[in-house]
Amino acid sequence: MGGLVIYYGSLIVSSDKRVVATCMLLNKNIKLIINYVLGPLVFLVLAYSIYRQIGRQRDWLQSLQQIKKAVEGPRRWQIGMAVLLMPLNWGIEARKWQLLIGSVGRISFRNAFKAVLTGTTLASFTPNRMGEYLGRILYIPEGQRLRGISLTIAGSIAQLLVTLTAGVAGIFYLRERLDHPFILFFTVIALWTALTIIYFRLSWLVGLLDKSPAWGRYKKYIKVPQDFRANILIRILFLSFLRYAVFMIQYQLLFSVFGTGLTGAQVWGGMSVVFLVMAIVPTFTFLTELGLRWEASIQIMELFSGNTVGIFAASFGIWLINLIIPALAGSLLILSIKLFRNK
Repeated sequence: MGGLVIYYGSLIVSSDKRVVATCMLLNKNIKLIINYVLGPLVFLVLAYSIYRQIGRQRDWLQSLQQIKKAVEGPRRWQIGMAVLLMPLNWGIEARKWQLLIGSVGRISFRNAFKAVLTGTTLASFTPNRMGEYLGRILYIPEGQRLRGISLTIAGSIAQLLVTLTAGVAGIFYLRERLDHPFILFFTVIALWTALTIIYFRLSWLVGLLDKSPAWGRYKKYIKVPQDFRANILIRILFLSFLRYAVFMIQYQLLFSVFGTGLTGAQVWGGMSVVFLVMAIVPTFTFLTELGLRWEASIQIMELFSGNTVGIFAASFGIWLINLIIPALAGSLLILSIKLFRNK
């Protein structure tokens, strides 16, 4: 009796039961490899990439020594506080994702938390963190995954709006220390205005896209965000601001530990410009972002403190706490994801 097999996206028609059985077995094995080998492989590649990237940075040995001294010193409780704020940071992001995905289907906070960690892992290998979208939608039912991309983008816009808002305040705070600050100021204001309109008028934007024949095939995937109510969008913005504040508190704790002598105003004013630079300057991968993060932090915070090793150590510590530990955890979580259903 004949058989019909879908073999890794290809249609195979055979009258031989043995051929059909072989194709089905190979198909199942491919799915098992993707489901259960991808996580450890990503973990190993990520760990090796981190090792290589750290070795390329200047003053990294001195910074590691300073981190070691701080961990053993009387202010180690501040490092502990910064570490404890990490799950709060990603917990807020998970709550945002949970609210966003509500228009597609319910997701538990636990799975939302797993989704953001997995997204962080996949973001490490993609330009401008684009892999973050893929990592998150893996926790959405198969039939709804493409719809989740537009929802993730909406959440990213909210976080970017907060970054731009704080960046404008930071530019104003540093106006006497920056070259042509008002050109940058008005450029960011223009971008902020455009994104604000897009964020709060998603239904209007989707309506315009619906009229375009080129978008016809994607209509069912992009129409979801128009269902957001204003109160949901405002809640997501509020959570984005809370997450931003957590980042700032972590930096303030570590800058204090490493003896930079920076005041709270200097940390918030300077780092808001650093975050702004990181948001608008494209990066090829999550790891090349590391060099940009350190360079921007030193260039800006050097305006207030000559302790570049301390600035480097604080940035390095935040990178480890907020990005690398979650990314490594996310790589292990990939083990629990079944990208395909074994049949």
